[in-house]
Amino acid sequence: MSTTHRIALIPGDGIGQEVIPPATAVLDAVGRRHGISFTYDGFDWSCERYAHEGAMMPADGLDRIRSHDAILLGAVGWPGVPDHVSLWGLLIPIRRAFAQYVNLRPIAVLEGVPSPLSGAKAGEVDLVVVRENAEGEYSEIGGRMNRGLPSELAVQEAVFTRAGIVRIADHALTLAASRRGHVTSATKSNGIVHTMPFWDEVVAERAAAYPGVELRSEHIDALAAKLVLRPADFDVIVASNLFGDILSDLAAAVAGSIGIAPSGNLNPEREFPSMFEPVHGSAPDIAGKDLANPLGAIWSASMMLDHLGHPEAGAEVLDAVRAQLAEGQVRTRDMGGTAGTAEFTRALLDRL
Repeated sequence: MSTTHRIALIPGDGIGQEVIPPATAVLDAVGRRHGISFTYDGFDWSCERYAHEGAMMPADGLDRIRSHDAILLGAVGWPGVPDHVSLWGLLIPIRRAFAQYVNLRPIAVLEGVPSPLSGAKAGEVDLVVVRENAEGEYSEIGGRMNRGLPSELAVQEAVFTRAGIVRIADHALTLAASRRGHVTSATKSNGIVHTMPFWDEVVAERAAAYPGVELRSEHIDALAAKLVLRPADFDVIVASNLFGDILSDLAAAVAGSIGIAPSGNLNPEREFPSMFEPVHGSAPDIAGKDLANPLGAIWSASMMLDHLGHPEAGAEVLDAVRAQLAEGQVRTRDMGGTAGTAEFTRALLDRL
C-alpha cells in the first residue's frame, strides 16, 4: 500500500529557495523505499512578491493551503522589506489561522559538528525547546500614539490565557515523558508581575498530572547562562513565545551551526496543516552562491515525516545525516567543510 501526501511548498526568500529542493529530493528518495509519495504545490509568497504586489501572499492564500497535509517553508525576509511586514504578512497568519500553537525545536550536538563550547559533546547535548507559538508576548494588542512628537509612545500587550498555557505545558510534559522525564520551564516571575506568575502556576498545576516527569522552573536570564554552561543538563524546555524564540536560537548556536536547526509549527489536533521550516533565515549575504546548508530544511522534512505518521522514514533521514556528518568528508562551510549546497545534497542522496 502506498500513501500520498500533498505538500504546500513556500520557498520564500534568499537561501530558502535553495534549501527546499534538497529537502524535497530527500523526501522523494526516502519515500520510494517506504511506499510514500508526495505531490508538491509551489507558492511564490515572499518579500519579492510583496515588492511587486504589495502583499506577502494573496487575500485567499490561507484557503489555498488549508487542505494540504503539511507546509514546507524555506525562509522569509529580504533587505528593503521590514521584518515585521514579512513576519506578520505570512508566517504569523499561517501559524494562527491553522492553530499551530506548538513550535517544536530539537537541538543536538552531532558528531562531526563541533560545538563552540568545549564542554558540549556529541551524544550528550540532546534537548527540545517547546515554544508557545500563538499568544504570549507576540500579540497584536497595542499601538502607537503621537508619532514623531517628543511625547510619542508605544504600548505592546502580552497575552497569556489559561487554555494557551495548559495546552503548551501538556505538550511539553507529554514529550518529556517519552524522553528523559525532565521539563525546565522558562519564567521571569521575579520581574514580570502578572503574566509570569500566572504561567508558573498553570505549568505547575499541569505537571502534577505527570508524576513521572520532573519540573524545574528557571528565570530566563539564569536559564540562558546555564544553557551555555551546562547544555547537557536539559531535556525539554517549555517557554513562552518570546523566551522560546530566543532560547531556541541560542541552543542552535550551542549545537555548532544555526544552519542545522529545524522547527515544526504544529497543530497537534491535526485539524489544520502543520508547517515545517529551518530557522536559519534567508541569509541574503550568501544567497545564490551555493553556500547554504540544507540540513535545517532536511531535518525539518524529517520532522514532517514524523508528524505525517512515518517515524521510520523520518529516522532514516536523520540516521543518514548523522552518518555523513560523522564521516566528516562532505560538510558545508558553516560546519567547517568545503562542500556547497549541491555537493552536500548529492552525497546525502547517495547515502540514502
